Formats: sequence, C-alpha cells, structure tokens
Amino acid sequence: MADIAVTRKQVGVRERGAGPLLKRLLGYTALVFFALIFIMPFVLSAATAFKSLPDIQANPVSLVADPAYGGWTTEGVEALNSSRVNLPRWTFNSVVVTVFVVLLRITFGSLAGYALARMRFRGRGLIFALILAVQAIPGIVLAIPRFMVMKELGIINTYTGMIVPLAFDAFAIFLMKQFFEQLPRELEEAAALDGASTFQTFTRVMLPLAAPGLIALIILSTQGAWNEFLHILIARIGRPDLATLPVGLAGLTAAFGQAQPWNTIVAGSLITIIPIAIVFFVFQRYFVQGAAASAVKG
Repeated sequence: MADIAVTRKQVGVRERGAGPLLKRLLGYTALVFFALIFIMPFVLSAATAFKSLPDIQANPVSLVADPAYGGWTTEGVEALNSSRVNLPRWTFNSVVVTVFVVLLRITFGSLAGYALARMRFRGRGLIFALILAVQAIPGIVLAIPRFMVMKELGIINTYTGMIVPLAFDAFAIFLMKQFFEQLPRELEEAAALDGASTFQTFTRVMLPLAAPGLIALIILSTQGAWNEFLHILIARIGRPDLATLPVGLAGLTAAFGQAQPWNTIVAGSLITIIPIAIVFFVFQRYFVQGAAASAVKG
C-alpha cells in the first residue's frame, strides 16, 4: 500500500508539473509569434532595398527577389550615391540636431523636473498642470504658432531654429519630475548639513542618482530628435541643404521625377533606423529601469 501511495504521489507531481510547462511553452510560442509580426516590416524593408523596381511592383510583399525581374540587385543602394541624394549632408544635419537637442533636453528637463519635484513655491501645481496640458496637445496643432514665433525671432532656415524649439520638451520635465520624487529626502538633508547649496545638492547628489531616468530620457530624446520630420520641414523650408535624413528621404520622390524609387527610399530608411536600433538595444536594460522607476509614483 505504501508503494502504491508513493507511486500515486509521483504521478500527481508529474501531472502538476506538466501544466506549468505547457503554459510556459504556449507563452513562448505567443511571444515568438508577435515578435515575428513586429520584425516582419523591417525584414521586408531590408529585402525591398535589394530588389529591382519592377520586382517591387510585381511582388511588393515578397521576401525573395524574383529572378524573372533580375533577382537581387544593389541599384537601390547605389542610387544613394547619386548627385540627387546628399546623404552625407543629411546625416551630418541629423547628428548635429540630435546631439544638441538631447543635451539641451537633459539640461532643461532635469532642472525643471527637480524644481517641480523638490522646491516649494507658489504656482508649482499650476505650472505642472500646464506642462501636462502641453504634452497632451498634438504636435501638428503647434506647428503654425511655432513657425510664426521662429519667423519673428529670425531663426528660420538656421540650426538654431531647428534645435531650440525641440529642446524644451514637456515629457522630459514630466519624466524627470516623477523620477526625482522617488529619491529619499534624507539625502538632501544630509547634503544641507554638510553645507551644500541647492545647486550643489542637485548636481553632486541627486543628479547622479537619477542616472536611470537620464538614460531613459536620452534614449527617448534621441529617437524623437533623430526621427523628427514636421518641425525640421518648416524650420528649414528655404534651405534644402539643412534637411535631415527623414526630410531628405521624403524628398526623393521629387528628386527622381515620376518614378517612385522605392528601393532607394527603403535603403535610406534602413540607414536611418539602424543607429536608433543600436542605441536602444545597447541601453534597453537601463531604459526599462528608468521608465519603471519614474512610473512608480504619480
């Protein structure tokens, strides 16, 4: 009887162990399925960049080049070196705009976020409410007023006009405010007892502890500034040489006449995507930590 009881117990353990294993298998299967769905557009873009235009028109969603239309070809990539495509200049403009926008957003976002999180002054709640309201307004609504302000300031068709309006971001302030609120006040009190000023406490104590939030802000700001289209389009409307990669690639249709150079456009788009993808994959662990920490409260 004891042997029978032991056998039944072992069978029960096996049956209970099969359930979680099956759930885990189904879970991983679902994750792989949805991952393939998200990766599919990128893979299709990579395949399209090395197909001929007739092949793209005949088989737009095929991942394999049709030999009947010439098979795999590099004509789309080679067209990026033509006189009608100023890829080095567009890349340079994108790098300049992205670097300065990210640096300014970190500076202004961390300063404003710390002030709203730690300092007590009249109208603090109203200011934060206005920041949230600005964040809720679609960017297209602010395009014309922003253009009018830039025109009055005389910064249209300049790097200043392309960078400064993007440097002040409501989400950056919101993100850093939420993160600073998670840090213990005892650190500030200890710094004050040591004779540190408010600015010294911010730069030497609080800001280093906010590194995960800063990394999250850097990733989001880099992605947003690198892919910015509408603001760059109106800020350099009279200077084609100031176009960034998204704006320059959007103008390839006009540059090549009536023929739609989809393989060239997609090849240029891959060049635009790859740097951001590398940044995200390298810093994704810090990004998740910073975003999770900033969302704990509020």
